[in-house]
Amino acid sequence: MQLRTPLPEYGPADDSTLIRRNLEEIEPVADSATAYFYALLFVQHPQLRELFPVSMDTQRDRIFRALLTAARLSDDPDVLTEYLSGLGRGHRKYGTQPEHYPAVGECLIAALTQYCTLTWSDESEAAWVRVYTTISQIMIDAAAEDEKRAPAWWNAEIVAHEMRTPGIAVLTVRPDQPYPFRAGQYTSIETPWWPRVWRHYSFASAPRSDGLLSFHVKAVPAGWVSNALVHRARPGDTVRLGPPSGSMTVDHSTDTGLLCLGGGTGIAPIKALVEDVAEHGRSRPVEVFYGARSDHDLYDLHTMLRLGDRHPWLSVRPVVSDVPLHGPGYGPGQPGGSAPLEGQLPDVIRQYGPWSAYDGYLSGPPGMIRSAVDALRGAGIPAHRIRHDSIDELVAAAQ
Repeated sequence: MQLRTPLPEYGPADDSTLIRRNLEEIEPVADSATAYFYALLFVQHPQLRELFPVSMDTQRDRIFRALLTAARLSDDPDVLTEYLSGLGRGHRKYGTQPEHYPAVGECLIAALTQYCTLTWSDESEAAWVRVYTTISQIMIDAAAEDEKRAPAWWNAEIVAHEMRTPGIAVLTVRPDQPYPFRAGQYTSIETPWWPRVWRHYSFASAPRSDGLLSFHVKAVPAGWVSNALVHRARPGDTVRLGPPSGSMTVDHSTDTGLLCLGGGTGIAPIKALVEDVAEHGRSRPVEVFYGARSDHDLYDLHTMLRLGDRHPWLSVRPVVSDVPLHGPGYGPGQPGGSAPLEGQLPDVIRQYGPWSAYDGYLSGPPGMIRSAVDALRGAGIPAHRIRHDSIDELVAAAQ
């Protein structure tokens, strides 16, 4: 990589400040900057093009969000290392090799130089070189360690495909070899119809003795993978799974209560956490608030309520943000229980509690997670006891 005149070493705080200034300047022109980066990368290193999807629209958005995330975490090395290690392990499925990182770094610096016209300097270039070197080394080391014990991906046959609503399907797959994961984690899925396009989905159950895995998938507008999985996939089709990731897991060494908020298909990992608590056999209070736009969208409510009937320590409260439809099975006296609560999930939980003795678990759209974190902290749950994977959800929103 070509550098300007060598500069004295700067501390992490200085690097962080310089990088944040660059990112603030480049954010309004992020689309142009990332397009320039990829054009440069593919012209100067054409052999790398095959590692990327045919369409680069989503990829361009993701790389800038990933850079923002890494920069914002630069003051928290433990969280940064955990985040980057997950990326390094995940990049194995793309065929990424250690020798690819210098080319990416060279083109990244060139793009920043081109678009950070007001805040770029020798000092900021040196800061980016240092930070990128650290980032790439963490990812390379994590990938090398992971290669010793796991494949780059798993092939998995779809054995069941159940439509819960016109746009939500529950898929069950059988991996071609053992797939170790923990309840609350997620993986990435590639379909045969869109090669090299991967999207994140949470496991909808705790590990099972038969080795089967389940996912809840909502088809979203222009979502290549989600629409393929919901509307095109059928039993017998084969998909690829990346490695498991995520830290929204239960600490079974304590009896602390769990306050779980699941929005939409975000109920999938919450259901897995409930099963995980049940399998460990230690009674601890678990409060689940299951939110959706309408009661019609509470597609997995009956499953959650059956779990509540089976386990006295579990409470399940449905929440809808729009006027309830009061459809069959959801009204008072019906098998589905009383009518859903009305409001946004973060607002509703403020009406209950106290929650200071609970650990918080959040899964759903990024906006919901952001507001729910604020609500839980306001309710007395310290930040270190609020678990979610918003880092990954904000960097790579499921599509």
